[in-house]
Amino acid sequence: MSILSWVIFGFIVGALAKWVVPGSAPAGILGDIVVGILGALIGGWLFRLFGREGVTGFWNWHSWLCAVIGAVVLLWAARILTGRHRVT
Repeated sequence: MSILSWVIFGFIVGALAKWVVPGSAPAGILGDIVVGILGALIGGWLFRLFGREGVTGFWNWHSWLCAVIGAVVLLWAARILTGRHRVT
């Protein structure tokens, strides 16, 4: 995927993860992009750890699922570690 594809992919995945995991999330759109891209990397690593394919392309539903799961895991862990896991 190109850099532009990763940015768009990261934004959408980050926004979906913020929607799934309740709580406050600073950093706005840039934070969504970073969480989405890092989530895709984490999701890909987790899926490969269990013998599945990771993120393989922009138009692949499996890539989207993998990235959203990774981003949700990342947000959940970050909010637990920073103490921002309560809905205010």
